Amino acid sequence: MGNGVRDSPVGFPEDVEPVTAAHLPAEDNQEKKNVLNSLMSGALAGAVAKTAVAPLDRTKIMFQVSSKRFSAKEAYRLIYRTYLTEGFWSLWRGNSATMVRVIPYAAIQFCAHEEYKQLLGSYYGFQGKALTPFPRFIAGSLAGTTAAMVTYPLDMVRARMAVTPKEMYSSIVHVFIRISREEGLKTLYRGFTPTILGVIPYAGLSFFTYETLKKVHADHSGKAQPSPPERLLFGACAGLIGQSASYPLDVVRRRMQTAGVLGHTYSSILLTMQEIVREEGLIRGLYKGLSMNWVKGPIAVGISFTTFDLTQILLRKLQQGSGVER
Repeated sequence: MGNGVRDSPVGFPEDVEPVTAAHLPAEDNQEKKNVLNSLMSGALAGAVAKTAVAPLDRTKIMFQVSSKRFSAKEAYRLIYRTYLTEGFWSLWRGNSATMVRVIPYAAIQFCAHEEYKQLLGSYYGFQGKALTPFPRFIAGSLAGTTAAMVTYPLDMVRARMAVTPKEMYSSIVHVFIRISREEGLKTLYRGFTPTILGVIPYAGLSFFTYETLKKVHADHSGKAQPSPPERLLFGACAGLIGQSASYPLDVVRRRMQTAGVLGHTYSSILLTMQEIVREEGLIRGLYKGLSMNWVKGPIAVGISFTTFDLTQILLRKLQQGSGVER
């Protein structure tokens, strides 16, 4: 009996579509769409989250870089005093610099996280499935580190604008010019090391916690996707754990970033920590403002993760709809 190959010219059977190079552009286009979706969703997520908590963020920074004792009452007084003396919109001073930084930062971080998940999934043999705990943590850490390395000077500028009056720096460009001229270009990367050391546990634990909670939810509820309130809750837990783990390094980073305008000299991470602990104590110094971060951080991270996920879902639906119409 013939088997179909002997009785016909050499070629592909009619019911099997040959794999040709024509399919590669389609796969490349889909990959580009996925990357673009991640970048757009991440940018929107970062912008919405940071704008929502900008007044609390500015207040936290002002305490972090000073020797004043932190308390909820003092934080409220500072916010109210700023409102009375500088006006309502002054509570968002530095937010323009935050947006310039956080939009590319969040876009790169979320997009990089998706790409690292795919790479680690292929490496560990989990392609298309949820990663196990260790690679889940590594993907988050790598994503945060990648974003921080690319956007660090913008974070430096944002910190300077948050702790100085309008008269000192009139715009983002003005901050760059004055720092470069008066303190040198190296100053734009002052505090970079504690930033990277802090972002590894922060981003790693944040993404790890959020992805883990989504997986546990799917396993126990049988639902493929959590609801928006559940996403907010999972993101809040992720922010609480991630920021608590890395907070002392965040204080050190802010001190080193603003040293030039506040009359201090911090030459290294250890010396900065020693000076803070000596002058203000361990808890009141290195953990100053943490209680505010427990309010601000979970809100911001919850909004960020939720906005990213929902925007991703919306963009995919829009693309599928446009594909059907064609």
